[in-house]
Amino acid sequence: MNTMIHQTKSREILISKSFLLFFAAVAILTFACNPQPETAEQKIPHDNATIKVEGKMMADMSAPPYVPAPVGNRAAKNLVVEMEILEHEGTMTDGVQYTYWTFGGTVPGSFIRTRVGDEVEFHLRNHPDNKLPHNIDLHAVNGPGGGAASSFVAPGHEIVFSFKVLSPGLFVYHCATAPVGMHIANGMYGLILVEPEGGLPKVDKEFYVMQGDFYTKGDYGEPGLQPFEMKKAIEEDADYVVFNGSVGAMTGDNALNVNVGETVRLFVGNGGPNLVSSFHAIGEIFDRVHVEGGDLINENVQTTLIPAGGAAIVEFYVDVPGDIILVDHAIFRAFNKGALAMINVHGDANKTIYSGKIEEGIYLPEGGTIQEMPITDEAAAAAKEPLAALSKAQKIEMGKNVYMQTCFACHQANGLGIANAFPPLAKSDYLNADVNRAIDAVLYGLAGEITVNGKQYNSVMTAQTVSDREAANVLTYVYNNWGNNGTEVTDEMVNSRRRTSAKK
Repeated sequence: MNTMIHQTKSREILISKSFLLFFAAVAILTFACNPQPETAEQKIPHDNATIKVEGKMMADMSAPPYVPAPVGNRAAKNLVVEMEILEHEGTMTDGVQYTYWTFGGTVPGSFIRTRVGDEVEFHLRNHPDNKLPHNIDLHAVNGPGGGAASSFVAPGHEIVFSFKVLSPGLFVYHCATAPVGMHIANGMYGLILVEPEGGLPKVDKEFYVMQGDFYTKGDYGEPGLQPFEMKKAIEEDADYVVFNGSVGAMTGDNALNVNVGETVRLFVGNGGPNLVSSFHAIGEIFDRVHVEGGDLINENVQTTLIPAGGAAIVEFYVDVPGDIILVDHAIFRAFNKGALAMINVHGDANKTIYSGKIEEGIYLPEGGTIQEMPITDEAAAAAKEPLAALSKAQKIEMGKNVYMQTCFACHQANGLGIANAFPPLAKSDYLNADVNRAIDAVLYGLAGEITVNGKQYNSVMTAQTVSDREAANVLTYVYNNWGNNGTEVTDEMVNSRRRTSAKK
């Protein structure tokens, strides 16, 4: 009995030792594969801090949507950047003015292009006509406040400071003078690119796009000079969310232009101050995205998130002609607050990649012999009776409901449309000149170039699926609002246009 107990204990001790040896081996391997973080004393200085500069040069600055030439294989330089702060009144959208605070006179500010190892000598000038002091925080800077601690400058003064760019990537810069949010919300942001040694791979076209959210005393489209509204900004209730500082900054005549077969690189930033951007190109897929402007590359991306105060580099090859529409895919921002831009692609079609419309036919979900419930003679007679007449006031009230369901997104609640994209209905010479043309536009859609109030538009309005009465009511609503001529459109006028079209 004692012998058996002794043998059992011996086996238990042997097994325990085996487990201890096993766990010790695992611990050693784990430590070897996952070494512990270095202590502060063990870390070596940033390698790029030792890059030597060769000579001095002025930085080539550019206003959005364009960027300076790539750095290529040039050596690191003492790079002189000269930037002027300007406070000035500009157009947010048609009829709406806003006092912007800017770096270089534009929103976003001038694009700064550097390469890793450059020693930047930064001259920041505050125009004497400005009312406020400002500074600059460059996210590419390793130092107090990203340079803000050294760059506070009063109107009529200039400050000079320097820094060495150590990390390649695309970085935001912005004003950091209190109240910081207000300075950013008024347009004080931009991008600084730090290219790696040897530069970025070559592409055919490069553009500069930056999103920002604006907060005004009046609602979207309310005319006049609109002041900044702090309460809305704190509540993150933006009236405008736009690319490059205003509604329509890159649409119509200001649209970007590329050709089929070209590679395109967009340097995209988000100044905020509050909202995250869901950046998307309708009609394209991003072949490569430098996530958050850094070294990590994601491929075949449909939509990329860009945080407030962040950036991304997106690249794609253009396969077919047409319009690529850039949006914040928080989609009401695109069609109701201004976050929309266009790239016009020119060149030959490739029917293999995209055919366009092949045919259009009638869709009968249950085939050509759809069954109908029998109706009584009384119901048939009632269906043939004309609809009760409406007063003009009733038409306007019902037409408003139709408008808010079908027309609001493009033409806006105030009828002002979206600059360079969708024409205004307010005080519209195009509408007031020809009511039959307006009826046809509602019934059959409208495409091609038109001129409204002296400005050209070339967008597409789809045909509306509405009854004669709904079309009459919505047009009566439009004609009796926003300074139009007060026309009352009847059901018969709409039906007459349908009959006229059917005869053609």
